[in-house]
Amino acid sequence: MSADAAAQHPTALNRATLSELSVPVPSYDRDALRVGIVHIGVGGFHRAHQAMYLDRLFAAGRDRDWALCGVGVLDADHAMGEVLHRQDELYTLVEKHADGSREPRVIGSMVEFLVAPDDPEAVLARMTDPGVRIVSLTVTEGGYHVNTATGEFDPSEASVAHDIARPVDAVPTSAFGYLVEALRRRRADGNPPFTVMSCDNIAGNGDVARRMITAFARLRDGTLGTDLADRIEREVPFPNSMVDRITPRTTDADRAELAERFGIDDGWPVVCEPFCQWVLEDNFVDQGERSDGEGRQSRPSFDEAGVQVVADVEPYELMKLRLLNASHQAIAYLGYLAGFRYAHEVCSDDEFVAFVRGYMDHEATPTLLPVPGVDLDEYKSTLISRFANPEIRDTLARLAAESSDRIPPWLVPVIRANLEQGGDVERSALIVAAWARYAEGVDEDGEAIDVVDTGRAEERTAAARRYPAEPLAFLEDRSLFGDLVDDERFTAAYRRHLDRLHADGARVALQAVLSGA
Repeated sequence: MSADAAAQHPTALNRATLSELSVPVPSYDRDALRVGIVHIGVGGFHRAHQAMYLDRLFAAGRDRDWALCGVGVLDADHAMGEVLHRQDELYTLVEKHADGSREPRVIGSMVEFLVAPDDPEAVLARMTDPGVRIVSLTVTEGGYHVNTATGEFDPSEASVAHDIARPVDAVPTSAFGYLVEALRRRRADGNPPFTVMSCDNIAGNGDVARRMITAFARLRDGTLGTDLADRIEREVPFPNSMVDRITPRTTDADRAELAERFGIDDGWPVVCEPFCQWVLEDNFVDQGERSDGEGRQSRPSFDEAGVQVVADVEPYELMKLRLLNASHQAIAYLGYLAGFRYAHEVCSDDEFVAFVRGYMDHEATPTLLPVPGVDLDEYKSTLISRFANPEIRDTLARLAAESSDRIPPWLVPVIRANLEQGGDVERSALIVAAWARYAEGVDEDGEAIDVVDTGRAEERTAAARRYPAEPLAFLEDRSLFGDLVDDERFTAAYRRHLDRLHADGARVALQAVLSGA
């Protein structure tokens, strides 16, 4: 089919049409795959990251008993479920290069997708299957139900509270509810537990998952009168990991481009940058022997697919969270207030690049641990190049969303470490002040800003709008900032920057920091 004909009559993506496509497709027999991983929270990032690594592994002829079953626990997951079912769980992953070229491939590592509200027992049956040895998660920072003030488990979310109190014969509704119920059933059936593998962008994500899920199970034990929480704490591994790939939301324009350029009608493709990294702690359940006497792998051969499997993830995760993620916050609020709308626009501006690189060099880097095998100067330069990729079109609004889940784990530890060590906090203080100015919900031209901060947007906006009568009101939420409001060195810098943001705007505030004013 010619390019023009493909554009006019794109091929609907499914198992039957793979041979008609002009892009790389799974070279392995998907019918020979067996599910070994259940993944909760199937979004763009998971499909551009973990699913891609498994697809790469299967294509190399390895570990075909580690296919994915995706699970959506929210009613909103019906939409993706409908698309994936129609496409036999296939989808197109499109890498967008800075020169405008595209590198598409069809991913086939997911062989099943279940929407939990439709059939809870089907999800539990899959999770209790002895062939499933890993349950992985991408449920966002807020999905771990951490009280940011205390660091303890917060059981107040409705589905979580329901699952703690529900009778033993009632089906769960939350991700934690499914995890703990499946572990309870596996124990009752005499089967080993699965490994819980967090792939979320959280420092110590495995440790956080262990503490929160165990705390949930302990409250559940109060209902059931069991010792399940102790068993989970003792027997279930929760490996830490560092994950990295910029994956903006899929748009209708992405779907149209895929149809026009490559002749593929895909209802939910994934677009991403070329860069990808996964550093994973080697900590998985020993599965023992199968009934046929053969050993069962505790994990896929991830390292053969390009994953860095290591003993200690912490140096890598601190590097990523404090350099990449916190730098995203550095460009999001200031860039938006200055009139930019995309990350690549900000990173084509020399002053903004100098500000972000200054934050990386002078504030973030001094707080890092030594990172084995990584040239930090090269890594930081690569980050700027990645942000500047014009083809990704990563919106500042996306980077500025859910700030209450992001600033506390990504930037506040940098501020605290530098205050303790006598280090520089000027740039960090400007980032926090810019968040406060952004959270007011009105930009410098008087246009409304849609502040997206689930469950906290109204209170953050209300606190921000108490300026100038109460200039520190935004910092007074100790669940977000701890005791920073009590530190005179930080509050002096914060007030100076906030005053300048209001009086002169983001550009002048940034220039003042660059000049040392």
